[in-house]
Amino acid sequence: MSGDHAHELPFWRKHIFSVDHKTIGVQYAITALLFMLVGLLMMLIMRWQLANPAQAIPGIGNLLGEANAPGGVVLPDFYNQLGAMHGTIMIFLGVVPLAVGGFGNYVMPLQIGAPDMAFPKLNMMSYWVYFVGGVIMLASFWVTGGAAQSGWTSYPPLANIASFGQTIWLIGMIFLITSSLLGSVNFIVTILHLRVEGLTFARLPFFVWAQFITSFLLLLAFPPLEVAGILQLADRVLHTSFFMPSGLVISGEVLDIAGGGNPLLYQHLFWFLAHPEVYVLILPAFGIVTEIIACNTRKPIYGYKTMVNATIFLGFMSFLVWAHHMYLVGMSTKMSMFFQITTMIISIPSVILLTSLLLSLWGGAIRYNTPMLFALAFLPMFAIGGLTGLPLGLAGADIHLHDTYYVIGHFHYVVAPGTIFALFAGIYFWFPKVTGRVMNETLGKIHFFFSLICINGVFMPMFMQGLAGVSRRLWDPTQYAHAQPTQPLNVFILYAAIGLGLAQIPFIINFFWSAFKGKQVDNNPWQATTLEWIAPSPPPHGNFSKVPSVYRGPYEYSVPGQSDDFWLQSDEGKK
Repeated sequence: MSGDHAHELPFWRKHIFSVDHKTIGVQYAITALLFMLVGLLMMLIMRWQLANPAQAIPGIGNLLGEANAPGGVVLPDFYNQLGAMHGTIMIFLGVVPLAVGGFGNYVMPLQIGAPDMAFPKLNMMSYWVYFVGGVIMLASFWVTGGAAQSGWTSYPPLANIASFGQTIWLIGMIFLITSSLLGSVNFIVTILHLRVEGLTFARLPFFVWAQFITSFLLLLAFPPLEVAGILQLADRVLHTSFFMPSGLVISGEVLDIAGGGNPLLYQHLFWFLAHPEVYVLILPAFGIVTEIIACNTRKPIYGYKTMVNATIFLGFMSFLVWAHHMYLVGMSTKMSMFFQITTMIISIPSVILLTSLLLSLWGGAIRYNTPMLFALAFLPMFAIGGLTGLPLGLAGADIHLHDTYYVIGHFHYVVAPGTIFALFAGIYFWFPKVTGRVMNETLGKIHFFFSLICINGVFMPMFMQGLAGVSRRLWDPTQYAHAQPTQPLNVFILYAAIGLGLAQIPFIINFFWSAFKGKQVDNNPWQATTLEWIAPSPPPHGNFSKVPSVYRGPYEYSVPGQSDDFWLQSDEGKK
């Protein structure tokens, strides 16, 4: 034991500036959940405006600021700020930090038998760079002109001439990207070098594989976006013209720009990250769901090796489809055809993963606890998100559907009832390992059923609005003749969104009550097989009293001849 940890650490070293992967994982998770709550509140304000255009939000007065919502009436500029920041917060400050920074940091070292991450101080730095980036993002609401208004994509030239909040957004994004790069290097080195004896790649839990491939996606895809952010920052602050074309007319006047920049260059740099980013969201979710389904069916995962190979192929292909977001920019039909073909190909590994998990249910002695309910709901929800994405991958269909509510519905089915349901499943599943206590099942099931009903009520109608041609980012849809017939759907979505928000109250109560007063359980309450369940709950610094060894694969459930229906990876021989 090093001298640093031979004595009790002071509070600020143990709980704030900690280098223990478990503390950092909890910091990531709590911070990300708080940001997701902020993103949810922003969504509720936007849905009110869409359902009741230019009407005051009752009981809110000037709480949102006179410049943003005088008398509670959301102004168009503030609506654009909410749209841009909701997307940014939910993806870059919420889902990815929770899926990778939270679950990855806490669970992955335990599952490979490591005492900590390979670079503990780098791990701590990764969290604090993320935290600073998040604070900078939120602080932009209080600068002159408000927060970023150019969407979560920050497309130039609009983003280059937007208010000062866009500069703050870019600075915040650079911090967030740096955080992800630090974390991804750490994850890769940890998985390659700190696996315990016997834990070959063929015996890795699927969750570890998912984090491993996700880390490569982050490492390879984020640098182009960081470059794009730095160049756009230079355009705004140093008056360069990387993305600013010559002859740009603003308010009737030609903008005096030295060079002929290209806005499409930014789009290529952005989407080269932002499409792999979808799989950065999804792969950890698949990893979580796989662990839970294997445990709660009491049988091995169907096609483990096929799933691993499909995931590796998915990671590779994710770098070859980015321009299917750009069919309307005027690319040649040959290039469109290339990206159509690769988009159709990348759907195959996703189908393999879903099919393997569905077949894993066949013949299982399924336990319908709260984590399993969320994991089971993930499967059809992600399937809806994936299937509705196929028309967007075809250039002909995308001409009609591009930038409509159909795209919003498709993407949110992947991320909200898809990925976020998987993250809830993971919270309920690993909560006993973090706290030594199990979350309340009754409150968990109330949370699940109301969330499932309401979240479909929010996003399913968006497909109908999109097919009707209703554009996204409309402050008042009733101003457009083609959007007026779908306006009742906006009212319905508002009620569903309020229901979804209320459905999170049982989770919040359950989370904090269970952390202190929940039922205490042993080290392996789910009777699972992977290494994290042999560590004490919660694990001490260093994780294991004795370094474990691995003798078999990760999902040895219901093995003939065994006295129990689970066989730990670390158990030496037959019982």
